[in-house]
Amino acid sequence: MEFKHTSILLEASVDFLIQDKKGIYVDCTMGGAGHSRGFASCLEEGGMLIGIDQDDDAIAVGSERLLNKFACETKVCKSNFENFDQVLDTLGIDKIDGIFFDLGVSSYQLDTPERGFSYMHDGPLDMRMDKTASLDAEYVVNNYKEEELADIIFKYGEERWSKRIAQFIVAARKEKPLTTTFELVDVIKKAIPKGARIDGPHPAKRTFQAIRIEVNNELGILATTMEKAVDRLKSGGRIGVITFHSLEDRIIKQTFAKLVKGCTCPPQIPVCVCGQKSKLKKAGNITPSKQEIEENPRSRSARLRYAIKI
Repeated sequence: MEFKHTSILLEASVDFLIQDKKGIYVDCTMGGAGHSRGFASCLEEGGMLIGIDQDDDAIAVGSERLLNKFACETKVCKSNFENFDQVLDTLGIDKIDGIFFDLGVSSYQLDTPERGFSYMHDGPLDMRMDKTASLDAEYVVNNYKEEELADIIFKYGEERWSKRIAQFIVAARKEKPLTTTFELVDVIKKAIPKGARIDGPHPAKRTFQAIRIEVNNELGILATTMEKAVDRLKSGGRIGVITFHSLEDRIIKQTFAKLVKGCTCPPQIPVCVCGQKSKLKKAGNITPSKQEIEENPRSRSARLRYAIKI
């Protein structure tokens, strides 16, 4: 199986996350195991790397690339990253030394037409990261009300032409259901005025992003998952999250800031009454170097947000 994916911010992620070479680390978005292999290669006998992914193709490739290949123990588990704590419970693991998330869609998923993620390849309107999930892009495009579509495209895609795109989608599906990515791209291009299509990214980029986020509930699970992740860290344990667009980045930034601050009492109250304690310290972020962006243009919008458990 061909599973090509250039791991973004790989060296920075490994350098930050791995502190104890005999520790337990979790890659919650294993994909093609690029980051996972980087983590595992730093661990010694007695250490453990757990790779989690909801994509069957990633599980197959990750198993091939990780299992019995390193000095440390390696495990591969199929699950959505929001359920990483259930994976740990099943393995009998309480606290871990580090946890990592590489959010968004992988290059493999984008470049595989039959997965339906890309506006650059013709394929079925799918976009499911877990191919067993019931909700897919075709259902969203053909069954959501016009107002729902407009709201999703605006909220998750930050698309200024969201209402017009939703109107054109609804009009087109009355003629016949939209079933392929290129059919949707054609509708989006017709909806966006020609003058607005000259500059900037591909006209379908924001809408495809929005529908993908809706199909996979990518933003709905982020904040609670990050809080659960921090709770499973040992004292001094580390969390790293690579984000790719402003919506998910804002959620991670705000969640880390909340966990650094702890107390939620209004400033005018002299003594804390909420009882919330700081859980994180040293939150920060790293962006790709100019060289990495030149070598891998998809890394341009990436940002590694990190923090350390108190």
